[in-house]
Amino acid sequence: MIDIERPGTRLRRLRRSESIRRLVNETDLHPSKLIAPVFVRHGEKVVEPIESMPGVNRYSVDEVGSYVGRLWDAGIRGVLLFGIPGSKDEMGSQAYSSDGVVPRATAEIKANIPSVLVVADVCLCEYTSHGHCGVVKEGQVDNDATVPLLAKAAVEYARAGAEVVAPSAMMDHQVAAIRTALDDSGHRETVVMGYSAKFASSFYGPFREAAGSTPAFGDRRAYQMSGANSREALREIQGDVDEGADIIMVKPALPYLDIITKARSRFNLPIAAYSVSGEYSMIKAASINGWLNERSAAMEALTSIRRAGADIIITYFAEQAANWLKEAS
Repeated sequence: MIDIERPGTRLRRLRRSESIRRLVNETDLHPSKLIAPVFVRHGEKVVEPIESMPGVNRYSVDEVGSYVGRLWDAGIRGVLLFGIPGSKDEMGSQAYSSDGVVPRATAEIKANIPSVLVVADVCLCEYTSHGHCGVVKEGQVDNDATVPLLAKAAVEYARAGAEVVAPSAMMDHQVAAIRTALDDSGHRETVVMGYSAKFASSFYGPFREAAGSTPAFGDRRAYQMSGANSREALREIQGDVDEGADIIMVKPALPYLDIITKARSRFNLPIAAYSVSGEYSMIKAASINGWLNERSAAMEALTSIRRAGADIIITYFAEQAANWLKEAS
């Protein structure tokens, strides 16, 4: 029986007030650690709600600067751009066009908010008529035919002013090809954030509606990773490190917190974690139905990602979380 008259270890002492709890918090969130994904589409004067992602919109190039300005005012210093073109083809040519939506949006954003960090996603899935992340030959995505196109796209985004390019296609040696292309084109300072461990996940559904990138046939399991494999994830990350990635990423975040932690213990590079559309939408849907408190659930989820070891969190809750953090400070 515990002798409660004698002093001893009482962990509850450090939980008794909000001031004490804040003092001893082991994991902190800050808006500077958050990146907001932004969908940019063709057209003019378009702010288009995404049905499966309440509160998230597609913006035309002329409207995106205003939205990014709002993010800046909230304390968000970085955005991740996804382009939705006016036309698609089998080669995804709008992905690497100098007149594509992402280069134009980058220029527009930089003209309005020069200090904002622009990260450009590098993939073909939003741009191909078949919805796959690369060139399709004989019913299969051709890795080696795709990689040069990804490198070409990365150079166009860097020319437009993106400080970071983020290859997400999960093609072997995409990081090496992009690093070489950037260096050869005079963009040695451009950062490469590799989607290093990107899993074939059920949580991408709302994104595919938002970006119009659902595959017309088959799935992406031949190039995205199996959720059963953690050792393979570390091999994928090591490959990106060896090829010159400056930042590594785990995607999705919440179902793969263990991968984030394992990566943190093994690699000294900054680690990003992408809290994907399905993670956002399930919290939104539950809160809309009154099943949980949106703010509490979202902040708990984001804190868990930081606690697992992520330095950077890409999240659709970025603006809301930044405002909540302001209110709490």
